[in-house]
Amino acid sequence: MLRQFGLIGFPLTHSFSQKFFTQKFLQENIASTTYDNFPIASIDAFPSLWTEHPHLEGLNVTIPYKKEVISFLQHTSPVVEAIKACNCIRKYNNELYGYNTDVIGFEKSLMPFLKPHHTHALILGTGGAAAAVQWVLEKLHITYQLVSRNSNGNRIEANSSLDTNTIAYDQLTPSLVEAHTLIINTSPLGMYPSTDKAPPIPYEALTPKHHLYDLIYNPEKTLFMKNGIEKGATVQNGLEMLHLQAEASWTIWNSKM
Repeated sequence: MLRQFGLIGFPLTHSFSQKFFTQKFLQENIASTTYDNFPIASIDAFPSLWTEHPHLEGLNVTIPYKKEVISFLQHTSPVVEAIKACNCIRKYNNELYGYNTDVIGFEKSLMPFLKPHHTHALILGTGGAAAAVQWVLEKLHITYQLVSRNSNGNRIEANSSLDTNTIAYDQLTPSLVEAHTLIINTSPLGMYPSTDKAPPIPYEALTPKHHLYDLIYNPEKTLFMKNGIEKGATVQNGLEMLHLQAEASWTIWNSKM
């Protein structure tokens, strides 16, 4: 019997998820199983996906639907309840269950780079991925500041358990950047095909003590990361996080309910 999984978001030209799962199915001899891209232009198309694809068992969720999709789910995990962001859905007995595996992928991939002086972080962006990052930083007792295009014009849900205090990029001074030695880009700025873009922060304030984590993985080295390398900072992209959250999703889709 055919098993189908996939990814929803819009657009999906940047995503490596389908490639990852297709290779996994080949390498591990997982037969009669597909992973397809569903680039839906509106979340309103979400319910019809399940009727049009009767073998669909699970979905990953990417930009811009990690928050919007929650209202369509019958059950949500404690993490999804807390951060109001979902990136993994499982269909079981005709009901939809929502999970967040971004938190697993982000924490596991960040840990090898953390140094004792990484006590203050800047989170660039306020979407669904930012919510997962906040949750992990709170767990690790790392203080953070949200940065967005508009101060407090953010999309972090007011009823989530996360801090919603946000400053705008133009309020980000060199001294603030200097004091926050962990900087995480959760925004799509610099993502393929707009590879000439980067979050507008004062890069001149970066030091070799800084670690820059870009959740983007296409391109492999973003302008944000290149700017960090120029100042001697350590950098990483989001590819390992993608692989870790994908494996966590696969575990969820195959676990006993």
